[in-house]
Amino acid sequence: MYQNVARLGQRFFSKAFLFKYGFNFSPMYRRSCGRLIYVSKDLKTLRIRLKYSYKNKNYVGSIFGGSLFSAVDPFPMVQLINIIDRDYVIWDKAAQIRFRRPAFEDLYADFTYTDSELEEIRKRVQTENEIEIIKSTPLTNKAGDTVFCTVDKTLYIAEKQYFKAKRKKKNKTSTS
Repeated sequence: MYQNVARLGQRFFSKAFLFKYGFNFSPMYRRSCGRLIYVSKDLKTLRIRLKYSYKNKNYVGSIFGGSLFSAVDPFPMVQLINIIDRDYVIWDKAAQIRFRRPAFEDLYADFTYTDSELEEIRKRVQTENEIEIIKSTPLTNKAGDTVFCTVDKTLYIAEKQYFKAKRKKKNKTSTS
């Protein structure tokens, strides 16, 4: 559904505008208490803010771990889907959160894909057909000098035709 709305919206708005406001108004993301506060025109750089509020405090008054995770969760995959060609299949495969200290203030996270990183992904998929990468995202204070937790997301990336053939083969063997 979200991809169809984005395709329609691109007739009237920039991709960056739709990305930012689409996430910020989406019910599934709003519940995280995170907000997308910056999106570069090419979508290669994003910044979120997770406000410290009564909506996300846990039993001891710090930001609830589920809010920390859910504020970061969708971006590595959805960002890459929107940057890279449609010739790829991209899925979240695994996630890990490592807590370092309790958060009693607003937190921020930056998501970046560099040109060299994107080129490396394309080259590896071209030679290996399917790969996994890990994107690590620290949640920090506004100055960026204190890390409260780090979320590691493992992404599965495959060439679309290879992925379809692999699924077709797997479905044939499971029904036999």
